[in-house]
Amino acid sequence: MVLQHTLNGRIPLLKFFLKQELIKVPIMGAAWWALDFPFMKRYSKAYLEKHPEMKGKDIETTRKACEKFKDMPTSVMNFLEGTRFTPSKHAQQQSPFQYLLKPKAGGMAFAMNAMGDQFRSILDVTIYYPDGIPSYWDFLQGKMTRCQVIVEEKPIPDELRHGDYEHDAQYREQFQQWVQELWQHKDARLHALHHNQ
Repeated sequence: MVLQHTLNGRIPLLKFFLKQELIKVPIMGAAWWALDFPFMKRYSKAYLEKHPEMKGKDIETTRKACEKFKDMPTSVMNFLEGTRFTPSKHAQQQSPFQYLLKPKAGGMAFAMNAMGDQFRSILDVTIYYPDGIPSYWDFLQGKMTRCQVIVEEKPIPDELRHGDYEHDAQYREQFQQWVQELWQHKDARLHALHHNQ
């Protein structure tokens, strides 16, 4: 909601990949479905061992969604942490970052690979809640009084705009290193925001 409000009218309509379960969220699930947001069904390793035919379905869904995006102006949103930050998740992951969970680069790499030359840069967005992270319900009730949104346009290195994240180990390592550098910068920014209130 914060991103849609902040970026509305400044970039093409934001679309992001959603977990299949989120289609059940009251009102928002129906809105995301009507706006043709791509819903992703994730499978556990145990499930894929029993059903190997399902391997790669998430990549196929990403490619199909990105094919649609080629025909209309769209901003593809990717939440690299994959879930909301909580202290327990942070501890469980043993994240090397102070304010962030570990990033997952695969979804972003698949989207970039599927879109090819249509991506030249990314908008790196950092949201800081100086009064603590509100719940979604708090947000809907108007209890979030302020937040700070920082948007930076960053070029995508040429060598990362084309590659095979799934099968090319060298490309995968380069891509993950680039994402780690983005995360280090973001973590340092959040550290500065926390200490300059």
